[in-house]
Amino acid sequence: MNRQALFSDGTADYICPVEPMEGETVSLRFRTAKDDVEKVTIISGSERIPMVKCETIGDFDYYRGEKCLGSETFYYQFEIVSGNKLCYYNKCGVSEQNVYRYYFTITPGFSTPDWAKGAVMYQIFVDRFCNGDKSNDVESGEYIYIGEPVVKVEDWSKYPAAMDVREFYGGDLQGVWNKLDYLQELGIEVIYFNPLFVSPSNHKYDIQDYDYIDPHYGVIVEDGGEPVGGNVKNNIHAGMYQKRTTNLANLEASNQFFGRLVEEIHRRGMRVILDGVFNHCGSFNKWLDREHIYERQAGYEKGAYVSKNSPYHDFFHFTENEDSDWPYNGHYDGWWGHDTLPKLNYEGSEKLEEYILQIGRKWVSPPYNADGWRLDVAADLGYSNEYNHLFWKKFRQAVKEANPEAIILAEHYGDPGEWLRGDEWDTVMNYDAFMEPVTWFLTGMEKHSDEERQELWGNAQYFIDSMNHHMAAMKTSSLQTAMNELSNHDHSRFLTRTNHMVGRTATLGPEAANEYVSIPVMKEAVVMQMTWVGAPTIYYGDEAGVCGFTDPDNRRTYPWGQEQKELLDFHKEMIRIHKSYQALKTGSLLMLYGEQDILAYGRFTAEEQFVVIINNRSELTTITVPVWQTGLPKKGAMRRLMYTYDGGYTTEHDEYLIRDGEIVLNMGKHSAIVLKDFEI
Repeated sequence: MNRQALFSDGTADYICPVEPMEGETVSLRFRTAKDDVEKVTIISGSERIPMVKCETIGDFDYYRGEKCLGSETFYYQFEIVSGNKLCYYNKCGVSEQNVYRYYFTITPGFSTPDWAKGAVMYQIFVDRFCNGDKSNDVESGEYIYIGEPVVKVEDWSKYPAAMDVREFYGGDLQGVWNKLDYLQELGIEVIYFNPLFVSPSNHKYDIQDYDYIDPHYGVIVEDGGEPVGGNVKNNIHAGMYQKRTTNLANLEASNQFFGRLVEEIHRRGMRVILDGVFNHCGSFNKWLDREHIYERQAGYEKGAYVSKNSPYHDFFHFTENEDSDWPYNGHYDGWWGHDTLPKLNYEGSEKLEEYILQIGRKWVSPPYNADGWRLDVAADLGYSNEYNHLFWKKFRQAVKEANPEAIILAEHYGDPGEWLRGDEWDTVMNYDAFMEPVTWFLTGMEKHSDEERQELWGNAQYFIDSMNHHMAAMKTSSLQTAMNELSNHDHSRFLTRTNHMVGRTATLGPEAANEYVSIPVMKEAVVMQMTWVGAPTIYYGDEAGVCGFTDPDNRRTYPWGQEQKELLDFHKEMIRIHKSYQALKTGSLLMLYGEQDILAYGRFTAEEQFVVIINNRSELTTITVPVWQTGLPKKGAMRRLMYTYDGGYTTEHDEYLIRDGEIVLNMGKHSAIVLKDFEI
C-alpha cells in the first residue's frame, strides 16, 4: 500500500457540498494510488459506509461514499485495506490506530463567510497608524490615567515609553481614511481595528462607552473645558475630557463619521472587523464611573461605584455590598485582579447580557455595517465555562440574525475545539496552528521574545506534528478563515524575533529590537503566511520593517516615508500571488517533506497545484521534493512564481522539471520558493 498517496480533507474536492445543511446528503471522496487498495470504508462509531471507486485520474483512484446528515455533528475517518494491510486516515493523515480526537467532522448548518476564506487582513492599532485630524488629539494633561496625567507625544518616531498606555501619538480614523489608497495598493481585503469605542487608554481595551466611537478617533464638534493641570490625582475636574467624551454631539458625530468610513471601505471592496472587549470594561465606564466622568453630567444615570441604587449595580460583582459601602465603593471584582478593568457580571444581570447582545447587533447593522467581531479573550467572559458557552451561542444568534455574513472571530489560547462546534465562534486568532509553530521553526523564539529554544529552531518534525495536532481542532471552514498573524499588539514583532534576543524593552532597551534582524528570514515567514491555510493577517507596519519587543514596544508608529522598501514591495507581490489563485485560499494542504531547517508543502485543487519550499539554513542546499502527491504528473514541469533569498527576491518565471514525481532544486541560504503547475 502506497501510504503517501492516501488523502482526503474538508475542502470542496473531497466534500460536496462543503458546508451542508441538516437533512442533506453529503458526498465524501477519498484518494488512493491507482489499483493499490481493495477497500475503503467510512467509519463513524459503529456505522460503516462502504466507498466505491468512482474515477481514476492520472496515478490516483478516487473512492466515493454518501451520508445523509441529521442534526448532529458527523464524526468520521477512513479505513483502508490492501491485502493483509490495514490503516486509518484522519485529520493528521495515516494512522495505525483508530484515534477519535482526530476524526473529520461535519456540522450541518455551520458555515463561515465566503468573503473571509483566505482573505488578506490588516490589523490597525489606530493611535499609531496615521494622524489625519490633529483637532481631535488627546492633549497633555487632559485627564488622569492610572494616577498620572496623559501625554500628547509630539515626535511621531519616538519609541513607546515603558508606561506607554497613557501616551498618545494622535492616530485616528481620518488617518485610516487618508491611507485607504495605500491599503488598496498593498492588496488588503479586510481591516481589523483594535478597539474604537470611547476609552481612556491608547489601546482602548478598557471600554468607557460601548455605544460610541471615541471622539479622539472620530470627530470633536463641541470642545471646551480645561485639562486637569498640576498635581491633581482624579478626574472630577477633567472638564475637557468630560466634554469630549460625554457630549452627545461629539459622540453622534463620531458614530456618523465611522459609518461613512465603513461605507467608503466597502465601496473600495474591503471589509471591517471590530474588536469586542466584553469580558471586562474600564474603571472610566459609564456603568461604574469610578473616575467621576459622568457623575456631574446631565443625561447619565449614576454609576455603580457612585451609588448602590445605580441601574448598573448588578453589572459588577461587589465583594462588599452594604449600604454603608457607598458612595464610592471600590470593592468589586477586577479582571485578573485589575481594578482599572472591572469584570462584567453577566451571570448576575440579564440586563447586562441583553445590553452586550444589543451592542453585538448594533455595530454590524445599518448605518454602521461592520462585517464582524474579533472577541478579546473570549473564553474568559463570565465566571463559568458553562455560562460562557451559553452566552456565545446567544451572541452568535444575535449577530448572524442582524448580519448573516458577519464573522465571529475569537482570541483564544489553547485548544479551541469546544468553541468551534458550529454554534458559537466561527474561527480564532490562529496562535496555536500558525503563529507559534512558524515562529519556533524559523527563529527558535517564543512569541513574546521571552525564551529561545534551540531544540525547536528548524525542527521540521515538531512543526509538522504541532500543525497537525492543532489544525485538527478546527473545522475546515474555521481554518480557512483563521487569522494567521506573524505579529500583533500583544506579542513581539516577528522581525525582532529573528535577532534571537531574549528580553524586553525594560531589560534590553528599544534599540536592541532593531539590531541583527534578518529580512530574509522575515520573507520566509511571509511566504508561509501567504501560502498556508487561513486568512493571512498583517499587523500594521510589519510590511514596512517595523521592529519591537512585546507590549508596549510592538506598538510603534507606522514609519511613513521611511519604510523598508524591499520588504514592502515583497509583501505586495506575495499578497498578489495569494489573491490570484483559489488553491491558496481554499485548496488542500499536504506536507511533502521535512528535515532540519527544511520544509516543503503543497496547496492544491483539482485544477491548480502549488509547492512551497522553505530553506532556513545559512547555506546553499539541494532539496528533493515528491511533488506528485499534490496531483502533479510524474513527468512534467513547474513554474516559479516567487523566489526569495538572502540577497533579495525575484518574480521572474523559471521552469523546474518533474522527474519520477520529484523536483530537485538548489536553494540559497534563507530562501523560499513558490512553484505552480505548468504545462510545457
